[in-house]
Amino acid sequence: MLFGCSDSRLAAEIIFDRGLGDLFVVRTAGHVVGAEVMGSIEYGVDVLGCPLVVVLGHDSCGAVGAACAALESGRTPAGYIRDVVERVTPSVLAARAAGRVEAEEILAEHVRHTVDLLLDRSRVLAEKVAAGQAAVVSLCYRMADGSAQLVASRGLDAVVPAAS
Repeated sequence: MLFGCSDSRLAAEIIFDRGLGDLFVVRTAGHVVGAEVMGSIEYGVDVLGCPLVVVLGHDSCGAVGAACAALESGRTPAGYIRDVVERVTPSVLAARAAGRVEAEEILAEHVRHTVDLLLDRSRVLAEKVAAGQAAVVSLCYRMADGSAQLVASRGLDAVVPAAS
């Protein structure tokens, strides 16, 4: 299962070389978490039996950029875009408080924060991870070269044992 940004440059099936129907994909601007996302992820993990949830962030993310810009200018966008910006802002603030001010560092904080939110808000997901039946990882994708860097993982060792 992939939970990522709605940016069309992040086509999960292309990035991970999978066919249609191979991945369960949930996408929102800035991969922000709401009730619909939580329900979709719980459905994928609990009903469909997806053992891995990948949170995929990417460089040049408009939602992260908008949150940074709103903090710098003191003005937030109107309409529901404001909701997206407000959900990304805690990640930007946490990164800055830790002295991480580069765009790459802020993105890493946001995907790490998203993993924490998923596990904090979903008892179903947290129990699956604790039982070794599922894992949650976060990746930062670089569009320029198509690489993805692992940022954080929870339960990965239980689901995918290390090779000996």
